[in-house]
Amino acid sequence: MSTTDNQLRVGMVGYAFMGAAHSQAWRTVNRVYDLPARARMALICGRDTGKVAEAADRLGWDAYTTDWRDLVNRDDIDVVDVCTPGDSHAEIALAALAAGKHVLCEKPLANTVEEARAMAAAAATAQAAGVRSMCGFNYRRVPAVTMMRQLVADGRLGVIRHVRAAYLQDWIVDPQFPLVWRLQKDRAGSGALGDIGAHIIDLTQYVTGQRITGVSAVTETFVKERPLPGGSSGLAATVDGSVDGQGPALGQVTVDDAAVFVARLDGGALATYEASRFATGRKNALRVEINGSLGSVVFDLERLNELEFYDATRPTAEQGFSRILVTEGDHPYMSAWWPPGHIIGYEHSFTHQMRDFIEAIATGADPAPSFADALQVQLVLDAVGRSADLGSSWTEVEPALTAVAV
Repeated sequence: MSTTDNQLRVGMVGYAFMGAAHSQAWRTVNRVYDLPARARMALICGRDTGKVAEAADRLGWDAYTTDWRDLVNRDDIDVVDVCTPGDSHAEIALAALAAGKHVLCEKPLANTVEEARAMAAAAATAQAAGVRSMCGFNYRRVPAVTMMRQLVADGRLGVIRHVRAAYLQDWIVDPQFPLVWRLQKDRAGSGALGDIGAHIIDLTQYVTGQRITGVSAVTETFVKERPLPGGSSGLAATVDGSVDGQGPALGQVTVDDAAVFVARLDGGALATYEASRFATGRKNALRVEINGSLGSVVFDLERLNELEFYDATRPTAEQGFSRILVTEGDHPYMSAWWPPGHIIGYEHSFTHQMRDFIEAIATGADPAPSFADALQVQLVLDAVGRSADLGSSWTEVEPALTAVAV
């Protein structure tokens, strides 16, 4: 951190969807919250000179580079924000931590458990030297989700018995949608499982305070070949490998389109999870329901300013799900925003994420979720994948503590 003006000079790698979301948050956070340090959007990195130059201007960055190693090694960068596909998370984050930079890395932490182990171990070593790291599970920072966690922690639901979580999208229903990097295992690690399933794994564990200990899973790839990006044409191979005349060249989809699994949590709860990018009509439908001995609570991302809460301790004549509008000044994160009843949106979760990260760095606190927390999510993803490969067999999740080199 620059000691002359109390600035955290941020360098971000990546400028697409997540890069834009993170940029909006870095631009906004100090204009909304009174924090002990100020973020400066110093440098953005991308491989294409023209595109990254345009992104720097549009998103509000001081300068740009096409070499992430240059960004990581510069003395005038304090924070490295990793917004790239999963195949480069480990390499960039490990180099940044070794260079003494604080690191914010998008989820899932890595493409493999081995990479995530190395990242968590490096983060633990860097932590001893005052270097902070955090994984970007932004949905933790939705005020209604944070309040949901408080209700559980305060015992308002009693003993947790059931967890139901689904994250449904439909953006690749069309079989002509091209073979983008998210559909390639070597780039993305997995499909719907890691892309959106990781969110509901982290979110439910965060809300309940319980860890997933074992799973039984199935996955499916509904469209196994897709047109290569760029609209190139040629002899198009059919599914059985024969050639079917002229048409767009096809490539193999190597990740799952959908994942469904049941799980046990270490506090005794039973859980069900569904992640799909083939739920026709569902655009970004994340829903979590928690049932306990004293009540239930429901969160729906498409109504992100609300919770549904059932209090079974009330008189029978008064029982029923109540709508809580989470916009009051004493609700989590809301004191800096608008008068009660004025809603916030998806982008605010990233602003809250940057608020917490800046505050942790400036005060010497440990931000959450840590790389160790993200490693635990990676272990669940790995167990789900192994269970599906073995035909839905029950698969234990490796304890996170044994997975981090000390």
